[in-house]
Amino acid sequence: MSQNAGGTDAIAAQQQTNNTAAIAAHAPNAKASRAVSQPVDSHSVSRRLQSELMSLMTCGDPGISAFPDGDNIFSWVGTIKGSKSTVYEGMSYKLTLKFPTDYPFKPPLVKFDTACFHPNVDQYGNICLDILQDKWSSAYDVRTILLSIQSLLGEPNNDSPLNSYAAALWNNQEEYRKANCKHFRDAGGVMAISK
Repeated sequence: MSQNAGGTDAIAAQQQTNNTAAIAAHAPNAKASRAVSQPVDSHSVSRRLQSELMSLMTCGDPGISAFPDGDNIFSWVGTIKGSKSTVYEGMSYKLTLKFPTDYPFKPPLVKFDTACFHPNVDQYGNICLDILQDKWSSAYDVRTILLSIQSLLGEPNNDSPLNSYAAALWNNQEEYRKANCKHFRDAGGVMAISK
């Protein structure tokens, strides 16, 4: 019986070798295709992100900011303040931005850290925004992302809600404002006092 088991192991090893050789023979461009799908040079991505950081720091756009989280240039913490004359006025939200190694050819993963009651934000902080998905362009930058999310707060896309309750309330702005303030306070948010 042990001889048979050894023979079976030898046959299995030979089949594995044959399968590997067959795959290699039928995929002569395997190395070339791997090279094409490899990420962009991380040094060039780091330079791009450092450049975006400097631009963001000097742009002076009200209500948005973002900085690397510690020494990791691929992980940022952002802040968005609700725009005036919206139900989000006086509220400040923290976000995380995780940049892939092939940024800017792929969008960053952006999520709300502060709980956000919004038609296009789910309970986990995921954001439904076209420029973070299928409408992404390598011409976009962190500033564009933050301004788009800030704009989305006051102008949701109710045709594509992640939070159907918030979407249903949106047309009644007084009720929406009450639910939004309650959700924000319950989540530990602190409202800024308007002057």
